[in-house]
Amino acid sequence: MNDTTVAGAARAQFSIQRTYAASLEEAWALWTTKAGIESWWGPEGFEVTVTGLDLRPGGEMTYLMTAVAPEMAAFMKQSNMPLSTPCKVTYTEVSAPNRLAYKTLTDFVPGVEPYDVATVVELTAVGGKTALTITFDAMHDHAWTERARAGHESQMRKLDALLAAQGKGMAS
Repeated sequence: MNDTTVAGAARAQFSIQRTYAASLEEAWALWTTKAGIESWWGPEGFEVTVTGLDLRPGGEMTYLMTAVAPEMAAFMKQSNMPLSTPCKVTYTEVSAPNRLAYKTLTDFVPGVEPYDVATVVELTAVGGKTALTITFDAMHDHAWTERARAGHESQMRKLDALLAAQGKGMAS
């Protein structure tokens, strides 16, 4: 648990780990450049267009996330959410090429007051490979936390596929 709160309750965290055959610099670029981010960011069935990128503590990345797969568009409509959502992350730490921390404003859930979700990305060189650990705050309730977890896992599958196509996929 950490000290981040939503409606006064302590929030848990969850993590995702991967090891890739990519170099530390290649992995860092996928998290910190417009082209890198647009190549994989967002869950499967969504595309992302980066509209602003100020990579420094206090700087922001703004982007538009659009549901492009029919099943994702149907889910968004069923949830009374728009097909395209403007999103913003505010960087809290940028330590190239090993650590990136940011908070995401969660202001798209109908009936829920906006709140921040913290994310920490850690990249470590391990014998010519790159170990990746991403730690996320839980959302405001269990159902949305599970949606977030599924979304992050889906997003990571996009990163996995991108690196695999470059011959730099997951390593053991």
